[in-house]
Amino acid sequence: MTCPAAPPATIGPAGRARIVLRITAMAALLCLCLPLHCLIRPLPGPSPLPRIFLSGVARLAGVRLRVEGEPPSPGAFLLSNHVSWLDIPVLAGASGTAFVANDGLASVPLLRWLCKLHDTVFVARHDRASVARQIEQVRAAIGEAGVLAIFPEGTTSDGQSLLPFKSSLLSALDGLNGNIAIHPVLVDYGPGTQHNTTQAIAWVGNEPGLDNFLRILARPHPIETTLVFLPALSAESLANRKTIAHAARAAILAELERRRDQRVAL
Repeated sequence: MTCPAAPPATIGPAGRARIVLRITAMAALLCLCLPLHCLIRPLPGPSPLPRIFLSGVARLAGVRLRVEGEPPSPGAFLLSNHVSWLDIPVLAGASGTAFVANDGLASVPLLRWLCKLHDTVFVARHDRASVARQIEQVRAAIGEAGVLAIFPEGTTSDGQSLLPFKSSLLSALDGLNGNIAIHPVLVDYGPGTQHNTTQAIAWVGNEPGLDNFLRILARPHPIETTLVFLPALSAESLANRKTIAHAARAAILAELERRRDQRVAL
């Protein structure tokens, strides 16, 4: 096992110790889950080990998760806001979802290997000629993984607002004809307080991804997180990728604003 990368200079000795302990624990969990996953993989149905591993990663990173709403049934597609790399283990741990990712990730061998272990579907965002093939990939993957998710903002936000949804990222949903339930999902890391501020979790600006990863692992306080599964979009909203993007963003934004108003009133 390689040594963890050097933490950002602003992280003190105690934070560095937490980073080492957490990465060591995550590596140990991977070593435990991977052989079992390989044994179970040939059996019918999705392997539970990726979900167990990612749920463990979230807990080891300090996440204390509360789930609101009904987790989706198998055969669903999730559209979620995107704040941090933590969104992935939080969503996967709570719902067992696999993810739709930009095919650019597939060019990095290690990332491709890790993603494929969790049934990630790689799609070409701008290859309109392959939309039909991508639709079939999504249908097949939902049948195999049970649930798929995508982050339609296309990048991370500050958690206090919501970026426009890029309907081009939803090209693989064109032609599904309402046969798949599509659920908006809000990942909420809570209000700004001394110990838990969304801005301290968010990966925004020019911060390198590795620095954000290490900064979160160095935190001494728990990360209070709420995952809100919203009702499936209505049939009228599923006409095409643009109507899906508009309806999903409106639902997530309304829930985000409702929760923000509640905090102001307290």
